[in-house]
Amino acid sequence: MKLKAPSLIAQIFLGMGLGILVGFFLKDFGLRLHILSDIFLRLIKMIIAPLVFSVLVVGIAKVGDFKSVGRIGIKTLLYFTFATLIALVIGLIIVNVFEPGKMMSLSLPSANAETSINAATQKSKNIISHVIPESIIGSMANNEILPIVVFALFFGIATAAIGKPGEIVISFFDSVSQIMFKITHYVMKFAPFGVFGALAAVIAKQGLEVLSGYLYLILCFYGGLLFFIFIVLFGICSVLKIKFFHLLREIEEPILLAFSTASSEAAMPKTIESLERFGCGNRIVSFVLPLGYSFNLDGSVIYMTFATVFISQAYGIEMTISQQIMMLLMLLVTSKGTAGVPRASMVVIAGMLETFKIPAEGLLLLLGIDQILDMGRSATNVIGNAVATTVVSKWEGELVIN
Repeated sequence: MKLKAPSLIAQIFLGMGLGILVGFFLKDFGLRLHILSDIFLRLIKMIIAPLVFSVLVVGIAKVGDFKSVGRIGIKTLLYFTFATLIALVIGLIIVNVFEPGKMMSLSLPSANAETSINAATQKSKNIISHVIPESIIGSMANNEILPIVVFALFFGIATAAIGKPGEIVISFFDSVSQIMFKITHYVMKFAPFGVFGALAAVIAKQGLEVLSGYLYLILCFYGGLLFFIFIVLFGICSVLKIKFFHLLREIEEPILLAFSTASSEAAMPKTIESLERFGCGNRIVSFVLPLGYSFNLDGSVIYMTFATVFISQAYGIEMTISQQIMMLLMLLVTSKGTAGVPRASMVVIAGMLETFKIPAEGLLLLLGIDQILDMGRSATNVIGNAVATTVVSKWEGELVIN
C-alpha cells in the first residue's frame, strides 16, 4: 500500500518542532540554519509585485462592471468597503492595546538596527516620490507596494473604461494572477524548511522563552475575531433589525466546516443553502456571496493588520499612528482579490513588511501557527459574508424570514 505524503500543514508543524529541538540542543548549528529562512523569504519577495499588480488590475477592472448590475452592485461594494475598513481597524486596535508582539521580544541584528520604522519616516517633500511611481518597473523591482497600488488603480480603471478592447487585457491579467497563485503554491512547498531554519536560529539565539508568546498571540487574535463577530456584526444586524443569532444558527454547519478545514471556500455551497433557507433571495445570494469571497473576507483582513504590527512589535520597532493609517489604507486596496487564496495573505503581509522596513523573518514565526489562526479566520469569513448577503437582501427588500 502506497503511503500518503503528509499534508503541508503537518510538514510545517514538523519543521517547527524540529527547529525548536535543533535550536535548543545544537545552538551553533541552529544559528547557521538561518540560510533556509533567507531562501524562503527571497522566494516570497520574488512573487509580491506580479501577484499584487495582476490581482489588483483584475479586481479594479471588474469593479468597473458594477454599473451593469446597477443598484445591487453599488450597495454591495459600499458594504464590502465599510466592513473591510472596520475589520482592518479592529486588527490594529487589538494588536496595539494588547501588544502580543512584545511577548516575543526578538532582537534585531545590529546590521539592520538602522532600518527601523522611525528611520524610514517620510519628509513631506519626499511623499510624492514614494507614492507616485517614476517607473512602475523600478517600483516592482524594489517591491514598493504603494506605487504599484497607485499604478494598478489607474491601469484597472482605464482598462474598464475602454470597454470591449480592455476585455483581452483583463483576461490576460486574470491568467497571470492564476499563474502567480500557482507559483505561490510551489513556493509554499519550501515553507517547512523555512520555518525549520527560522525557529532553529531564533531558539538558538533567544531561548525557549520566545514560545510563551505564541499562546498570548492566539488568545489576542481570537479575542479580536470574537469582538468583530459579536460586537460589530451583531451591531450591524441589530440596526437593520436582522435576527443575528437566528442567522448564526442557520449557518452553523458551514461555520464549523470552515473552522475544521481552515477553508472558507469549502463552506460556500452549504452557506448558499443556509442563506436561502434563512430567507435571502436567490438573486442576491448568487451575486453577493461569490463576490464576497474576493472582496469581503473579514477574518483575513483583521489578520493582515494584526500580523504586520505584531511582527514590528516583536522586533521592537515602533510604528507611528500615521504609518499605521497608511498601512491600513494600503491594505484596504491590496487585500481585495487575494484574501480568498490560501497563503496569499502572507504575500500581502510580506509586502507590508517590505514597505515599512520590518524584518520579514517574523512572518515565518507566524507561519508555524498559521493553521490555528486560519481556522478562526475562515469561520469569521463565512459569518462576515453571510451577514453581508443578508444586509444587501434587507436593503433590496428580498429578505423573507418565516
